[in-house]
Amino acid sequence: MKYKKAKRFILLRDRLNYPLRFNPFVFSKLFFLWVAVGAIGGIIAGSYWIVLEQLLHFLSQFQGLLVIPLMATAGLLAGLIIHKLGDPGEMDLIVNNIRFKGGKLEPKNNPAMILSSLLCIASGGSAGPEAPLVQVTGSTGSWIARKLKFKGEDLRSLTIAGMASGFTALFGAPLGGSLFSLEILHHRHVVEYYQALIPAFVASCSSFVIFILITHIGIGPTWAFPVYSTPQLSDFFYAMLYALAGTAVGWLFIFTVRQSKAIFSVVRMPIYLRMAIGGLLIGIIAYYMPLTRYFSHDQLSILLKENFTMEFLVTLLIAKIFAISFTVTSGWRGGFIIPLFFVGAITGLIVNALFPGQNLPLILVSCMAAINACVTRTPISTIILLSTLTGFHQFVPIMFASLTGFFLAPKTPLINAQLGVKSSEHE
Repeated sequence: MKYKKAKRFILLRDRLNYPLRFNPFVFSKLFFLWVAVGAIGGIIAGSYWIVLEQLLHFLSQFQGLLVIPLMATAGLLAGLIIHKLGDPGEMDLIVNNIRFKGGKLEPKNNPAMILSSLLCIASGGSAGPEAPLVQVTGSTGSWIARKLKFKGEDLRSLTIAGMASGFTALFGAPLGGSLFSLEILHHRHVVEYYQALIPAFVASCSSFVIFILITHIGIGPTWAFPVYSTPQLSDFFYAMLYALAGTAVGWLFIFTVRQSKAIFSVVRMPIYLRMAIGGLLIGIIAYYMPLTRYFSHDQLSILLKENFTMEFLVTLLIAKIFAISFTVTSGWRGGFIIPLFFVGAITGLIVNALFPGQNLPLILVSCMAAINACVTRTPISTIILLSTLTGFHQFVPIMFASLTGFFLAPKTPLINAQLGVKSSEHE
């Protein structure tokens, strides 16, 4: 009896107190924290991009045979930076920490990541700045959460919000960046940590605005794609057929990366020697095929503007796959999302050359969507990212192609940590 009276008293007290705490809006004070995390991520990304552009402009003066010693030296210096300042790890480590360590990303190795990735990307490595930035902005979000004594899902959500701010800044797609930061964490479940979706989306919007203000990059498609005509019902089936080619190349890419990783792991050597050898190999490829140099942000535009022979496109496809593989397996820092889009575009041009008179923009976007979904296991965010980057605003054909690449991907993903098996590497 006394227990019931006490329970009624507590319920009555709560009801009386509730109006005093009542907030007529959905958002809470956490909203402003998410905005702040995104703003900080935008500042970091904007500053990184400005420095990267200056380095790219300076190191791009080295052409011809000079590319080979330049990239070997860049690999050596970047390796020495990592050797002295600490190994910041790869995407596997980020996924491991998000899934098995409650979302804690350590910021202590951020200086090594920033300096080494700037050198690797600016000298011409076939990997982009998205992965380094995601680690830096994600660990910043994690650091803020720990300073505020956040635990559990709140800490993980703030870390993912920081990651999303880094993705969004580079791709210019707040929704795509938010979803990508969630999808990349698992090979099967699209948004395993659904609690982080709104924090990631808010942080992405904040980061996007700050990044644009700092860099003065225009809002609009990154690549000038051919104009896509009014979609037909048959386009959806063609998209899946074209996606088969992109998926096949995705399998080839995954196989090449795994073989390259196995080769580099045979001989134990200091990371700076491994990265120097990687730089030498990438430099040789870049000397013979200049379009393989860099992370393909600008090279994809060149690919779309000029006409190339079938022989050149096939050679470029093979060379780029090897360049990306040597980059990511020899220790060079960077991400392979934009390079994968470049490989997808080459595949699309090859398909178009084999079957002339087809719908070129549909072929291109289908192959690009399929290979990225196949390799990264991010079918939904790939749709939004590609639509933003290419100006191809018909979602449905991209959706069919992306899902084709996703469901026909190898059972074991390239990023092993997506499987949910904790990696012992870097521990």
